[in-house]
Amino acid sequence: MGMCLPCLGGSSDDYDQPSPETRRRQLAEAAEKRQKETEARGVKDPDALKRKQKRKEELERQEASRPVNEDGPLKWQVS
Repeated sequence: MGMCLPCLGGSSDDYDQPSPETRRRQLAEAAEKRQKETEARGVKDPDALKRKQKRKEELERQEASRPVNEDGPLKWQVS
């Protein structure tokens, strides 16, 4: 039986491999693309989701910066 593809049986000079820098850059771009796709998975409007998250974080920061009243607005009475 013979070889189906010449590159499998031939030397590595038959095809060009990208330089390590180029390969690293391509892998980084692919990873960023996958991350963006997983973040947007199941979301119809990703921009609206980001705005909503920022608004929620802002409200949490405002609540954290308010002074805490130890008595609180509600009081428990036992009779």
